[in-house]
Amino acid sequence: MKPPSEVSSPFAPIPRSRRTAAGVLGGLVGLVALSATAGVLIVAPLAPAIAISGSAASTAVSLFDSMPSYLEIDRLMLPTTIYARDPASGQDVELTSFYDQNRVPVAFDEVSVVMYDAILASEDPRFYEHGGIDILGTTRALVSNVQGGATQGGSSISQQYVKNVLVQRCERDAVATDTASRDEVLRACWLDATDASGVDGYQRKLQEIRYAVAVEQEYSKNDILLGYLNIANFGGTTYGIEAAARYYFSTTASRLTLGQAAALAGIVQNPNTFRIDRPGGSIPGADGASFNKAADGSVDDVTPGTLAALDTLLADGSITQEQYLAAGDAYSATKGRQLYVLDRMREDGRITKDQYVAAAVEPIAPALQPALVGCAATSAPFFCQYVVYTVRNDPDYAGAFGETEQDRQRSLTRDGLNIYTTLDWQLQNAAQGAMQQYAPQTVAGMDFGAATVSIEAATGRILAISQNNLFTEDRDLAATNPAYTSLIYAGDLVHGASKGFPTGSTFKLFTLLDWLEKGHSLYQSVNGSLRLIPRLADRCEGTWINREKHVVRNFGGVRGYTGTPMQFTAQSLNSGYLGMAEQLDLCDIEEVAARLGVTRGNGDPIDIDGAAAIIGTNNIAPVALAAAYAAVANNGVYCVPRAIDRVVDADGTELAVPGDRCSQAISPGVAAAADFALQGVTRAGGTGAAGNPNDGTPTIGKTGTHEQYQTWFVQSSTRVTTAAWVGNTDGFGDLFHTSYSGRLLSAIRLPLVRDIQFAADQLYPGGGFADPPPEFVRRAPVTPPPSTPAPPPGDTPDPGRGGGDDDGGRGGDGGRGGDGGRDH
Repeated sequence: MKPPSEVSSPFAPIPRSRRTAAGVLGGLVGLVALSATAGVLIVAPLAPAIAISGSAASTAVSLFDSMPSYLEIDRLMLPTTIYARDPASGQDVELTSFYDQNRVPVAFDEVSVVMYDAILASEDPRFYEHGGIDILGTTRALVSNVQGGATQGGSSISQQYVKNVLVQRCERDAVATDTASRDEVLRACWLDATDASGVDGYQRKLQEIRYAVAVEQEYSKNDILLGYLNIANFGGTTYGIEAAARYYFSTTASRLTLGQAAALAGIVQNPNTFRIDRPGGSIPGADGASFNKAADGSVDDVTPGTLAALDTLLADGSITQEQYLAAGDAYSATKGRQLYVLDRMREDGRITKDQYVAAAVEPIAPALQPALVGCAATSAPFFCQYVVYTVRNDPDYAGAFGETEQDRQRSLTRDGLNIYTTLDWQLQNAAQGAMQQYAPQTVAGMDFGAATVSIEAATGRILAISQNNLFTEDRDLAATNPAYTSLIYAGDLVHGASKGFPTGSTFKLFTLLDWLEKGHSLYQSVNGSLRLIPRLADRCEGTWINREKHVVRNFGGVRGYTGTPMQFTAQSLNSGYLGMAEQLDLCDIEEVAARLGVTRGNGDPIDIDGAAAIIGTNNIAPVALAAAYAAVANNGVYCVPRAIDRVVDADGTELAVPGDRCSQAISPGVAAAADFALQGVTRAGGTGAAGNPNDGTPTIGKTGTHEQYQTWFVQSSTRVTTAAWVGNTDGFGDLFHTSYSGRLLSAIRLPLVRDIQFAADQLYPGGGFADPPPEFVRRAPVTPPPSTPAPPPGDTPDPGRGGGDDDGGRGGDGGRGGDGGRDH
């Protein structure tokens, strides 16, 4: 095989290099010759009266010479790739990618010589001899087009490269207008860049020629050839020779065989017609049948003449009838193009007769290897989609991904970014395994959902997200099959198109923290009897008055008692926490939540609008609640949750993205006291005891239930916090009277977190929590009123059986939004 006449290894983007004098001269001679010819051809249809005059040619040349001659070579559109660290190798491994054009740019010496030979022989055999334009071919095409003959190309590789640059610019710049969709704008731009018919077509062709000559003066031949192979379309969203080799033949551009290279050189001439990834056919027929399809045992449907080269080989005895059928059956139209390329290579002396015959009788046999694309291609789809929402929506990442919606989409699909995430595969696998074991994908008669999220307490790095659903971005599928969704229940509106869920008693954390910040003790006696709460102070919006006389009940009908915050926390007693709130201010509790980064799922501030809200009626995202508990476990230091570690652009430059954003939200002493109380939840007798992995790692935690519709459990070591939500994504299905695999849906939050936290404790061993300062654990005698006796030891109801976990019985929680008024 004859190699290209030059050897170099240029890298994208195309580097500048000097042309030889012969190359420049050839280009200029061609340009002058075509200036006159082309100018006359442009002027003649417009003004035949002057076309025959002596001034026509000079006028035409002036028109041609006035065309722009400089073409800026834009950066190639490249996929953005998302990575996660492989714990076994320590290497960052591709999670998935997003692209408008799937492309993997390669250097000159990363493409096989046979591929260069195939594209040169078939597309531009005089490429290394001319100065950017094949004068004979281009002039012949222009004359034919002017005379009304079949539209001809006649383009050199330099011209084709120019055309591809212009087409990619159309893709990059097309946006919808007031009168046209983006697709309509794109099509108009594409036609303007490619149409060779009519007067406008002649002008486009001449502008292409002018650009081609200028490109040849700016770049070396090898640069242009490589640039063309890196930018060209090979069907669908497959662009560039490396992506084509990987997709169609599961190989690389450097390892392409003669037959494979000739097939790809054939495909590039008309990519979507000759593509070989459509077994049912890539060419639609008039009667509804399709052609150019996988082997079906017959060549009867092949257009006459398509396999003429095989006919010749059969006639001269070079191949047998069986070889003919095997070679021509599969993807026959593409086979015809491949045979043309092989014939041109043989005629050009680039391959021998034996090589030609061997490749000709070899069937086209695609070995498709689709590129990973989108979150549905990953085994961590909801974590992946959290990253995607961060790229698209999070205002804190505008510096890396852009300010506008168009900027963000371009960053995701065209800018070739490498996004390295915080995902821990080992913990993710444990989380997804637990979800698959305990939570059903669907529940009849209920819009059921479940999600978990695990966060590294000291950094805010999101380590794992699991969800009970299957992931899809197909809206029709999600609308008709409840097992599918693209919503991230662990996220909020910005990071998951979800608005959170009522938290139940997990919200009591903020009352506990405010209680401690006001100097109260965990062992202070509080009236926690079940009673009407007449009013609650609120310095921001005015005192809340319980005008409707509603009583917030304890879950499961549990009676209240006078006790301590230690007891109320471990047993999640609503009436006890309302007794604590009577001594506090609702506005202060809201401010504690705000300091810990907690908002409602839609981004609005927390609104504690009465007694029921103390018990957790605000919709909050699991990731926000997990981060708040992580701060308490982390000595009061709150870290903003994040799923991205770093971002590197296509040039290898690291972009500025938010790293650890941590601040002291509550004092270490208050955090230590809260930890002391919350450890009672996961110990024997606490409502979360069944969720403790009991692996020797100290943990804090809190359960939560909103009526019978939503359940929660948050648990944390000093290193990792895991939050689980299980409930209704919409509606009011009863979790306490519905089972899955022998376990009530209301109870699955506990083993979910238990199994995930066990894995987290192995991967991120936690230590002991700090001792609470003495002022928070000072004791005072407690004398319960005779009418409200304290429960005896061991009499804590089992939350999995609808016992005394939390949150206001149905219709008895003071109402949803109608439980009172403000005293202004």
